[in-house]
Amino acid sequence: MIRAISSSLLALTLLVGCSRPATVESNPPALSVAPAPSPPAALPSAAPAASLAAAPSAQPASTLLAVGSEVPDVAALAQDGKTVHLRELKGKPLIVYFYPKDDTTGCTIEAKGIRDQYQELKSRAVIFGVSSDTQDSHKAFADKYSLPFRLLVDSSHALATAFGVPVSATGNAKRVTFVIDKTGKVSKVFPNVNPDGHAAELLEALKALG
Repeated sequence: MIRAISSSLLALTLLVGCSRPATVESNPPALSVAPAPSPPAALPSAAPAASLAAAPSAQPASTLLAVGSEVPDVAALAQDGKTVHLRELKGKPLIVYFYPKDDTTGCTIEAKGIRDQYQELKSRAVIFGVSSDTQDSHKAFADKYSLPFRLLVDSSHALATAFGVPVSATGNAKRVTFVIDKTGKVSKVFPNVNPDGHAAELLEALKALG
């Protein structure tokens, strides 16, 4: 009897176990693949350096020393090593001529023209050439062309500023001449000098002073 019951229970257990649905193995979660990063947006090509740099500010227009103005109280070194104080030269007319650069075509023509008429000019005025060149450059220029007058060093542009003469971006003064009478007043200004024939113009201006 007991054996029959045990057999029945065993059969029932087997029946229940076989009828239980099998556990379905879940598939491993699919690996999520991150989308490939989009290529970075193309940066705008660099602008040329010239366009990036701030545009140079326009140099303010200089106002030339006017007729009737007193000669500026400025001093400068000449090629002979002596310092010239313009205001201390009252009593005789002065010619102060600004030019761009030693030993260049126009400046040489102008200097040689003054040299060639120097005997007559010096009887009426003291003559000075002015540029931003060095003392050594002035000396070489004067020696090369036998210039008998002094050339003043204006590397700091102190004289150009005092006379209101424009200076280019390369540091060269504009070609301008001032005739100053014996009282120390500006009597004539040549704002746009033509090197060829300028000496004759200066002589006429000095004659007009009497």
